[in-house]
Amino acid sequence: MTEFRLPELGEDIEEADVLKVLVSEGDAVEAAQLLIEIETEKATLEVPAEIAGTITKIHVSEGDTIKVGQLIMTIEPAAAGPPTEAEPEEATEMPAAEPAPAEEQAEAPAWAEEEQPAAAARDEAPPLTEEPAPTAEREPRRTEPPAPAVTPAPGEHPTFASPSVRKFAREIGVDLSTVAGSGPGGRITEDDVKLASRERQALTRGSASPEGPGVSAQFRPLPDFAQWGPVTREPLSRLRRTVSRNMAQSWTEIPHVHLQYHADITAMEELRQQYKERARGAGGNLTISVMMVKVVAAALRAHPRVNSSYDPEAQELILKDYVHIGVAVDTDRGLVVPKIDNVDEKNIIEISVELNEIAERSRRNKLTLEEMRGSTFTVTNLGSLGTGYFDPIINWPEVAVLGLGRAERTAVWDEERSEFTPRLIMPLSFGHDHRVLDGADGARFMSWIIEAIRNPMLMALEG
Repeated sequence: MTEFRLPELGEDIEEADVLKVLVSEGDAVEAAQLLIEIETEKATLEVPAEIAGTITKIHVSEGDTIKVGQLIMTIEPAAAGPPTEAEPEEATEMPAAEPAPAEEQAEAPAWAEEEQPAAAARDEAPPLTEEPAPTAEREPRRTEPPAPAVTPAPGEHPTFASPSVRKFAREIGVDLSTVAGSGPGGRITEDDVKLASRERQALTRGSASPEGPGVSAQFRPLPDFAQWGPVTREPLSRLRRTVSRNMAQSWTEIPHVHLQYHADITAMEELRQQYKERARGAGGNLTISVMMVKVVAAALRAHPRVNSSYDPEAQELILKDYVHIGVAVDTDRGLVVPKIDNVDEKNIIEISVELNEIAERSRRNKLTLEEMRGSTFTVTNLGSLGTGYFDPIINWPEVAVLGLGRAERTAVWDEERSEFTPRLIMPLSFGHDHRVLDGADGARFMSWIIEAIRNPMLMALEG
């Protein structure tokens, strides 16, 4: 018998939820045949078999949360020859790995918690597709609120933490034995370490929150809502939990500044009408969002500080010599921010095709991990939902985000003709990190964009 365990998923991903079990006990499977479908914090993956054989026992069920190295299935190897190594699938890129103790796992950056938080709250992501994506959400359960969970006192609980979290705690001088974990099974997260560090600093300064020393208002217990009437408790999906955590992290760590503008996109709309059929013939959908992504890419080349990340520990600005634009997409699973690579090197037809393909994969829940990582700037559009100005949240570790609102035809005074003329005006909301960009920097960046929108032909077909 061969024990098949959840292989390493890469980039410090330690657990996943089981969405589907694709085989049954007694089934004969081939090497590389898909066995289960799982959901990590950022993407859905399909796990293939490593060998050919017969499934004798399935140890997991749909809805389970499983960890790297956990036993998934027992397989009786095929009689012909030794077990065959499965060729890794391009979409999953998950090499087999024997489980190792947490302390022996190679340390890697916790990208799932740090590099790709959502660009905005779920309400702030544009639906780029017409059909909702099917989901495997847990069914809501109607129940009375449970009794509050008892949190172990510091020093009275095991220190479950990933290698990257342990390294981070050492670097900032936090003793993990004094930290209560808020993650699954009491696992200590990086947010827990940061909270412990802030509380220690507050006590050192002789200050504390209104509730007393060491108490954070963020985790104040909720009242018993059932005393006022029936309630329903609905578990959040893994993606929704990730979005919630990342939104809080971004809003807490980044001092946001928002600038609002109205842009005359009359000429841009005329250009869109001129080239939309060409884009459709190539398999794309030429939208204002597509054209704005192209404008933003050119603006980032002209203003490289906006295309950066801030390293507070080293007190350095990391300037990136590539332009990968993230586009916030609203799905039934929650907010996702896939990226388009090297936008500055592509024309609007190419961008329209790629964005259309990304929207389709988002709808079918088929985005890969790599498509969700490495963006340098994010664009989010709420115009199709009727929203005007709004304040999008920065997609950490980026330093800026651009929100697009609903365009409306407005009468604008024409000085040359001495009369009002109809113009198509779109609201823009630019959020930036005040540690990196001053208000004047943001104003210059947006002035460049406004002017480019007025004269879009120069960059329309630029490669």
